[in-house]
Amino acid sequence: MKRDNPFTLTFGKQPSRYIERYENTDTIVDVFDAENPVSQTYLIEGIRGSGKTVLMTSITKELLKSESWINVDLNATQNLMDDFAMRLTDEVKKIPNFIDKGFSINLAGFGVSVGKDETKRDSVSIIEELLSYIKKKNKKVLITIDEVVNDSSMRVFASQFQIFLRKDYPIYLLMTGLYENINAIQNDPSLTFLLRTPKIYLEPLSMAQIVIQYQDIFGISTEKSKELAQITKGYAFAFQALGMLYWEYKDELRLDDILIKLDSMLDDYVYKKIWAALSKQDKKIVLAIGENDKIKVKDLCNKLDMKITVLSKYRERLINKGIIYAPEHGYISFALPRFYNVVSLYE
Repeated sequence: MKRDNPFTLTFGKQPSRYIERYENTDTIVDVFDAENPVSQTYLIEGIRGSGKTVLMTSITKELLKSESWINVDLNATQNLMDDFAMRLTDEVKKIPNFIDKGFSINLAGFGVSVGKDETKRDSVSIIEELLSYIKKKNKKVLITIDEVVNDSSMRVFASQFQIFLRKDYPIYLLMTGLYENINAIQNDPSLTFLLRTPKIYLEPLSMAQIVIQYQDIFGISTEKSKELAQITKGYAFAFQALGMLYWEYKDELRLDDILIKLDSMLDDYVYKKIWAALSKQDKKIVLAIGENDKIKVKDLCNKLDMKITVLSKYRERLINKGIIYAPEHGYISFALPRFYNVVSLYE
């Protein structure tokens, strides 16, 4: 591997060459920083490799430029309430002279002592104790959860979070997730407040910005840079993967050979998981689209011997999952670069 490669394949890590999503970042930062925020929760939805975690990291860094913010990053695979109690305690302890003298916390068994009095409390009690101090100090807590799932821990956490909001604690929630997971959470009858939570769906990266980045990094012509950008289709992971490979092999291999390596990376890192999550009928439709850059819906129906009313349901789901899109009325196309090239080898 050549040195100083400016690209990375590490999920969630903000690479040195990162295309900012200014509109998405500014939207959430402005809402959370407002004196009377219209919402204290936000959801970021997108397919694997679309840059959800990187965007969440970028928003968090922007908010933390102000000393009024405390960030608590929770692990979606853990008991969220217990994890919140521990992480919030850790963050508060980092702030000099933040907690009044005599207030101490022992999370071994969730013990809380104030002065000489010591009692056993659950995680909710500990969190409320800390949030009361945080509110008095005019600070805000940003909770971040990556790749949420609709399990019992999430349901308990979300229900308790709503109670914290009713008690007017300065608490904010930013979550990322796949379409199917966020859809399940928002439609859970026990979590109705999340149904009203604003949601940002990650669109493809700016093609103009990809062209500029590739041209600047590789010192190539505008036409060559456009050719590379179009291969990525604005897919964040593909922008990084193709950039990494081109940096490594542009002087040794033809572009077609580099694309073979790109297909292998797309397969290993994301497409294999995306494909596994599709239903049998979803897969049938994807394979029927074939290598076409775009295909008429009518032609696809004929190819599948399927009524358009039936196809429309699968079409909508595949669009929501970020696999296809409608470039113009009556047509569909793959949203993911070289998707058919890779998944056609699975069957």
